[in-house]
Amino acid sequence: MSNTDNFFKYITEGNSTKGDFIAVGAAMLDGETVTGAHVKIPLKTMNRHGLIAGATGTGKTKSLQVLAENLSDKGVPVLLMDIKGDLSGLAQPSPGHEKINERHEKIGLPFEAKGFPVELLTLSEQNGVRLRATVSEFGPVLLSRVLDLSETQSGIVSVIFQYCDDNKLPLLDLKDFKKILQYATQEGKAEFTEAYGRISTASTGAILRKVVELEQQGAELFFGEKSFDTQDLLRVDENGRGYINILRLTDIQDKPKLFSTFMLSLLAEIYSTFPEQGDSDRPELILFIDEAHLIFNEASKALLNQIESIVKLIRSKGVGLYFVTQNPTDVPEAVLGQLGLKIQHALRAFTAKDRKAIKLTAQNYPDSEYYNTTEVLTSLGIGEALVSALDEKGRPTPLAATMMRAPMSRMDVLTDNELSALLANSKMVKKYNDTIDRESAYEMLNEKIKEAEAEEAKEKAKKEKAALEKAASKRKTTTTRRSTAMNPIVKVLTSATFIRSVFGILTKVLKK
Repeated sequence: MSNTDNFFKYITEGNSTKGDFIAVGAAMLDGETVTGAHVKIPLKTMNRHGLIAGATGTGKTKSLQVLAENLSDKGVPVLLMDIKGDLSGLAQPSPGHEKINERHEKIGLPFEAKGFPVELLTLSEQNGVRLRATVSEFGPVLLSRVLDLSETQSGIVSVIFQYCDDNKLPLLDLKDFKKILQYATQEGKAEFTEAYGRISTASTGAILRKVVELEQQGAELFFGEKSFDTQDLLRVDENGRGYINILRLTDIQDKPKLFSTFMLSLLAEIYSTFPEQGDSDRPELILFIDEAHLIFNEASKALLNQIESIVKLIRSKGVGLYFVTQNPTDVPEAVLGQLGLKIQHALRAFTAKDRKAIKLTAQNYPDSEYYNTTEVLTSLGIGEALVSALDEKGRPTPLAATMMRAPMSRMDVLTDNELSALLANSKMVKKYNDTIDRESAYEMLNEKIKEAEAEEAKEKAKKEKAALEKAASKRKTTTTRRSTAMNPIVKVLTSATFIRSVFGILTKVLKK
């Protein structure tokens, strides 16, 4: 048996599966594609998370596109983070090309051009389904971690949330949260001190500055109503194909804190609301996080710990997370160790640091008698990748340098007219794009302050009136006392005896 025959057997037996799977391409040996040696990813293990990595222009986005398309075809919904703005073409079929046909002939897979059910989502003012969450839904712990607060400051945030719960004050958006922060150390200081203890003005000021920083990245558009229901990510179309939800993020590349805030909120909501799935034959939802370094590079230690915890736990809900980035070293080791599927496109060694990174990357893959992994990593062509997955028993499949299949959908963006038509037909846009600003903590506290001020003014007027009445009474008393001092003389002068005496004297004088 030739070396190629041994290799074919090695790949096909290592990729055999009893359940449903996605064939991503065919294995390569010595730079040549071995037709029919298909590299497969079992659906059963796709909730074990994954990584798609490689230098710019090596085909990462196309590999993401291939996985999303095939998952949709299998009835599995997908959420894509579209940082570069080049994924909307999933809604339209590929125009086809001679080179695509040649590629698929080598792989031994038929090529079918088709579009997929797509929903466009947005965190900003871009066109699409608006994603929002209330501050209350975020909760004190998650909000404190996003704001990177100290232990003392986090305690104050917890007190704020408790006060709002106790007094039935809805915390919907950031203006609600800022208002209650100010109220706690100003108008409501006595109330807070009595019920919850003294709250430091310096601490609330520091929290407020962190909130303003978050607002400057556009978070005021994210916090509010109507809250997005994560169950709407699980829709399938009339043909049983899972929706590909594309979150448009082209205008927040320079706002990593907003991106991190959204991701944590989404993952926490999914974890808290999705039921435990157990050992299922297919995932419930797959999330692809493009340009993953935007999350990790700007994340605080507390935020990283939260992400690591969610990555470890969320797969029990049937949810798979796939990080897309240039270099595996962009992903923390604690997270990298949780990723069962790895699709590694070519890496380029231009510096000593690059060569060191490639050696470290090679160590993340199983040993293979057919490859020198370090060499293969630098010699892969465009649309080729090293693939290592997990079989149905959770064991690594054979490492395979793979010629990846081509996307079935368009490898380009939608035109303006196509985009408008897609949004016009969206039921989700109609459901979520009306802004709701109902009465919440901000309005209620303003009313409470106004009532308190009115009561204070009333009390002040009452006191002023009492003071005036007291002053008037004092003046009357003084006048009365003066009158009383003259009374003996008046009484003497006006008495009957005195009058008779005077008349008696006058009579005697006249007689004389």
